Amino acid sequence: MELDGRVTVVTGGTRGVGAGIARAFLRAGAHVVVCARRPPDEPVAAAGRTAVFEPADLRDPAAVDDLLARVDARFGRLDVLVNNAGGSPYRLLGEGDAARHARVVELNLTLPLTVSLAAHARLRAAHGSVVMIGSVSGTRPSPGTAAYGAAKAGLANLARSMAVEWAPEVRVNTLVLGMVRTELSHLHYGDADGVAAVGRTVPLGRLAEPDEIGEAAVFLASGRAGYVSGASLLVHGGGERPAFLDAATVNKES
Repeated sequence: MELDGRVTVVTGGTRGVGAGIARAFLRAGAHVVVCARRPPDEPVAAAGRTAVFEPADLRDPAAVDDLLARVDARFGRLDVLVNNAGGSPYRLLGEGDAARHARVVELNLTLPLTVSLAAHARLRAAHGSVVMIGSVSGTRPSPGTAAYGAAKAGLANLARSMAVEWAPEVRVNTLVLGMVRTELSHLHYGDADGVAAVGRTVPLGRLAEPDEIGEAAVFLASGRAGYVSGASLLVHGGGERPAFLDAATVNKES
């Protein structure tokens, strides 16, 4: 197994993309700890193995320290940190004050920084790695989630700086995600027909599955990516078809 016996913490790992990441690490042989404010509706499991759930509000630095102390007590080491916790409601800039938008930045940028700093000494001792979960929203305009997009852009830059400062002991990389089909997809895209229609806008013709994101995260954390650090890996099904291609009139008859 690629990560046999390694210890991995996945923040926000109880559902959606985070649960898919946790399952992929379980299949790769790792011991997995998932953390969130509330326990999952059902255990996160794969390949006959189950992730350990630890409750934590990662917005509180003391809670982060307590979480890592519990990981130490149970496993005695930390090899991989996956900073997955984050998200944002849909809110146009003019519909919220600066403080509300700042909370989105805190969740998606300050929180991963806080957890990474707290885990640094442990990761350095293990010659481990950090995987940031970014978004294409940080690479293009993000109307309705502008603060989220700005935070994700900052997260990718933070990862590149960490990769330089923490080398050679700790590798740091970012997965830049496109659209993923989760149990909450209906909140963004509507019913099954809406999800399928949105999927058809992607060159590969569908949304990603959470476990596919997990497989990419396992790659970045494994020895197969031993010379990969400071990188941003796009996992977006080919991206978005440029709008001008559909608007252009040239050669439409041919």
